[in-house]
Amino acid sequence: MLAGFPLSLFSFITIVTLFSVGVGTLVIWVGLGVLLVAMHLVTGLAAANRVLFRALLGVDIRTPKVPVDQSATTWRRQLNRMQHPQTWRNIAYLLASFPLHVVGFPLAIAGVILLPIGLFVLPVVASLHVMLARALLGPNETEQLVEKAEHLQASRARGVDAAEAERRRIERDLHDGAQQRLVAVAMGLGRAKTKLDADPDTARALIDEAHADAKLAVSELRDLARGIYPAVLGDRGLDAALSSLAAKCPVPVDVHVQIDPRPPAAVESTAYFIVGEALTNVAKHSGATQAKVNAWREERPSGDQVIVEITDDGNGGASMRSGGGLAGLADRAATIDGVMTVVSPLGGPTVIRADLPCTW
Repeated sequence: MLAGFPLSLFSFITIVTLFSVGVGTLVIWVGLGVLLVAMHLVTGLAAANRVLFRALLGVDIRTPKVPVDQSATTWRRQLNRMQHPQTWRNIAYLLASFPLHVVGFPLAIAGVILLPIGLFVLPVVASLHVMLARALLGPNETEQLVEKAEHLQASRARGVDAAEAERRRIERDLHDGAQQRLVAVAMGLGRAKTKLDADPDTARALIDEAHADAKLAVSELRDLARGIYPAVLGDRGLDAALSSLAAKCPVPVDVHVQIDPRPPAAVESTAYFIVGEALTNVAKHSGATQAKVNAWREERPSGDQVIVEITDDGNGGASMRSGGGLAGLADRAATIDGVMTVVSPLGGPTVIRADLPCTW
């Protein structure tokens, strides 16, 4: 309340003055320039209020997008911006919030001295400020729906690409691995069949070789199935699955998992493969001596999320390059509206984090 009052007072006086002068001198065209200056000032004051809400109340109000026609002239772009509804919503907030600040300022001073006012009255006034700011400074319902549609379209495209890459990987593994083994088994058994009567010892050796190839084929098929959806993940959950990944990693890994209740299967599998790919990169490229895997469930106003964080003390320099493994994991996370970030300065440490929503 105390910090917002001077900004609101300045905004109210400036807007009333500039718009009065601008409208009054519009007939001699000077007013148009004054109104353009007022418009830019209004945009800056609205941004300052959003920063104030974020810094002091922890409320993040997103800045609405104002489309700009790059093909138009500079004056036309300025006029279009002046006519945009968000400009007038910013003006409405700056004017409408002033009476609320006039009431809130003395209450804030009293709340410093009188504890009941600070505990019970000021939160109500702050909630009124937040409601007004969200209604006028943030994107309206139509803009939110457009943003959501664009986000879903981008997520769907990335999901299709990720699914296609996974299909190609499975096809390649089948063709280069188990299929070749099974062809070798069939050929070995065929040769053994022709030599069974004439040369039993050679036939026995061929059967032994085919038997070994068959076991290798079964092992490769089992690994392939585990790569699609590991059995331990479905049977025992994410804690046991991540612990099994850590046990196979040549670099020592500390695992801490606190996820209760269990998230949907899609969230678990996405978290599993992100950790698996990250630990593979740690073992192959990072030069790390220690890694940590933390996974927890977090309650948020928009819905619960599973957070997965992989940290190592390696050389750093990891990035989500187009076509790389980390970019593929980001695409996989995007299929469930998840977000993956990589922070890896040269010299380390590297932190890979995925925020995976439990509802989408």
